[in-house]
Amino acid sequence: MKKLDFVIIIVAVLVACALYFSGILKFGDSGSYAVVYLNGEEKKRYALSENINDLIQSENGVNEIQILNGSVSIISADCADKICVNHVPIYRNNESIICLPHKMVVEIQNDDKKYIDAVTN
Repeated sequence: MKKLDFVIIIVAVLVACALYFSGILKFGDSGSYAVVYLNGEEKKRYALSENINDLIQSENGVNEIQILNGSVSIISADCADKICVNHVPIYRNNESIICLPHKMVVEIQNDDKKYIDAVTN
């Protein structure tokens, strides 16, 4: 094996890792619903099959959620940091967007209950 072959293999592995960890090559099932939680309680549930824009209002502020072509994003928020607005759209099961200032979580869920989150005694 030549030195150039070794360099090409290392570069290919690094590119694949970068694509995987950035979310581009992430594998997983697409979800069926976007569930909005405020202060840990479920407030709204949306089917990902519909295109929707909706305002989520809480005592902490307002977020605008958009469901477009099966993916969910937050397109505006009146919080200071706007981390939730800058988050990439989500569509895979168990992905989430979190707005800490507003205590809001948007999570993707499936119809089936095969996924086990935790087991306790």
